[in-house]
Amino acid sequence: MNYVFLGAFAAFSAVHLYASWRCDKILRAVTKVFLLPTLLGWYLTTVQTPLDIVIAAVATSWLGDVLLIFGTVGFAVGGFSFFISHLCFAAAYCMHVDFSLVPVWLMILAAAVYIAAVTLVFRGLIGNVRPKSLYVGMISYLIINGAMNCFALFQLVTLPCFATAIMYAGAISFFVSDSILFYVRFPFEAGFFYAAIAEMSSPALNCSKSMLKSICSR
Repeated sequence: MNYVFLGAFAAFSAVHLYASWRCDKILRAVTKVFLLPTLLGWYLTTVQTPLDIVIAAVATSWLGDVLLIFGTVGFAVGGFSFFISHLCFAAAYCMHVDFSLVPVWLMILAAAVYIAAVTLVFRGLIGNVRPKSLYVGMISYLIINGAMNCFALFQLVTLPCFATAIMYAGAISFFVSDSILFYVRFPFEAGFFYAAIAEMSSPALNCSKSMLKSICSR
């Protein structure tokens, strides 16, 4: 049964990527609705004891994906749903972290890097976010996203293996993807945008964010 869900995800993903390439907004929106549910079905039928926190993370990610389809209000509410999703993923990672094995200097460095990244992203958006009430929420959201990345890194340090490395790669891709989304949604200065992306995207792997979220949920 798990392969049925995995096959369904692969099929929906292929059509979704085709729709994105063709700029077919309707088909892209329709297929987007089925991506994470099929992945969640795969997770539930693959692991012996599914974790409630992982189910919550995937479910709130799906809700965020769907809500982002619906304009400014959907962007705000969907962003809050993803905010909850990041908290759930961070909690799931923390379950596998032994902080006695994580050097203090690495904790400080990781925090500094992500704070700098958030500052870089929003420096190019100052004065361009409408309505302005979204600005504080967007900053808070990306900070939580960065915190989730830090916990994924700490999990990698505690349990160094291919799986935790892929999880951290997925967290990085999530951060980069959401940073780019802010520039897609709001006006920006092109020169600054490309400079920021060049600085931020180099560590990220060139792979599907949806697939990475699936891997992270295992």
